Amino acid sequence: MSQKIDWAKYVAEAEKNITSKVDPTPMTPARRGGPWGGDDDAPEQFSPAEASLLAKVIRKGLVESKTDIEVQRKDPKSPLYSVKTFEALNLNPNLLKGVYEMGFNAPSKIQETALPTLLADPPQNLIAQSQSGTGKTAAFVLAMLSRVDASKKYPQVLCLSPTYELAIQTGEVAAHMAKFCPEIEMKFAVRGEEVPRGVKLTEHIIIGTPGKVLDWGVKFKVFDLKKITVFVLDEADVMIATQGHQDQCIRIHKNLSPACQMMFFSATYDQEVMDFAEHIVKNPITIRLRREEESLDNISQYYVRCANAQEKYNAVTNIYGTVGVGQAIIFCHVSNYDNNNNSKKVVNTVVVFFFRRGKTAAWLSEKMSKDGHAVAVLSGDLTVEQRINVLDRFRQGQEKVLITTNVLSRGIDVEQVTIVVNFDLPVDVHGKADCETYLHRIGRTGRFGKRGIAINLVDSEQSVAILKTIERHFNKKIHFLNADDSDEIEKIGN
Repeated sequence: MSQKIDWAKYVAEAEKNITSKVDPTPMTPARRGGPWGGDDDAPEQFSPAEASLLAKVIRKGLVESKTDIEVQRKDPKSPLYSVKTFEALNLNPNLLKGVYEMGFNAPSKIQETALPTLLADPPQNLIAQSQSGTGKTAAFVLAMLSRVDASKKYPQVLCLSPTYELAIQTGEVAAHMAKFCPEIEMKFAVRGEEVPRGVKLTEHIIIGTPGKVLDWGVKFKVFDLKKITVFVLDEADVMIATQGHQDQCIRIHKNLSPACQMMFFSATYDQEVMDFAEHIVKNPITIRLRREEESLDNISQYYVRCANAQEKYNAVTNIYGTVGVGQAIIFCHVSNYDNNNNSKKVVNTVVVFFFRRGKTAAWLSEKMSKDGHAVAVLSGDLTVEQRINVLDRFRQGQEKVLITTNVLSRGIDVEQVTIVVNFDLPVDVHGKADCETYLHRIGRTGRFGKRGIAINLVDSEQSVAILKTIERHFNKKIHFLNADDSDEIEKIGN
């Protein structure tokens, strides 16, 4: 948890340091060919923005949450409405048709409260926080489209996303939802998009990244920020985690009209995020849908003693074959494995393996491939588009084994995951047990009320000590499993 930030002081200091040049990095051919150009640059490792994107990609349906919505408002006596149907919102009929065309039958829990607030008259500012997959994007996109006056040929709605890919995703949602409203026009303000000098934008909605929007709105003035009536800041937690985006968002915000309606959306609840939100969004109604706590109650935990990596591999193959697992996700930090195996198999169940060392992952992936398993790799060497394709193939059952990094250990709900195997136990930078990561890892199984199995492979006295620390931390017994005994392995699968 970072220390509390005085955002007023931060803004004053940031304003002194902001330069008019949005993207100081030249657009080289290599960058032009990759997905992270301009102000959307990301390192080879998974960034917070990419983690968010992959969460959106792998989760196609809405998360059903049993937790209550928390609502905070400046005037507790002011009425707060919720709806159970989209018809109750009195939407444009063609817009309502687009909503149903997308498969939305009824508002999700966050939409029930957020949409009446977003569509209220006079407009109200909103801060909404809930986990990925709860319907935030559809909520603010519907509000954006509803606020447009198509007779006015200039930008009225501005939506900021931290990266090119996330902006494109939002734009795709908006395009689908506005399928029957051709009078509403949208424009992407992202790398690769250019506007000739002297030309003014006539589109009603701008969806883009901070650098490009700042360039167009302040430097080249191709649209008037003062005429924006709705400002949406999406993925706010990612914005704060991305160097420079806070400064750009603040500068854009300072050029907006005081009457502009502010909509702020985030997946996390960090105080730093809330402080930043409350600086940008004045007198907001705050809606929180907390993530349901991951529990170990329905997860059976086991450990296997191994002398070396080869014995670990033997344990994995014994468990894989005996329990009848049909599909696997293998987690590691780095993998240079060549992803050329496109064999297609039918999904039965899913097992998840976690690794700490990239060389181990590459070694294991090669061995599994030689043993006839169809292996796909989600690595830093792939473009985001390629990574999305890998995830799509895996989710559709076209790949049996997916090797990826720890990015999918948090917040990803894949219903078919039945077993989690920690090839190496999670540790922090000091080599101590990382109990939080352990919880998130094995929490990928036992989802949706189903029973799950977690298996930990230990190969040294140090890993035994780490296992005991985890056991004490959660006060949950981790049972010994003889991976050479097929009868014993069969029992854990029953």
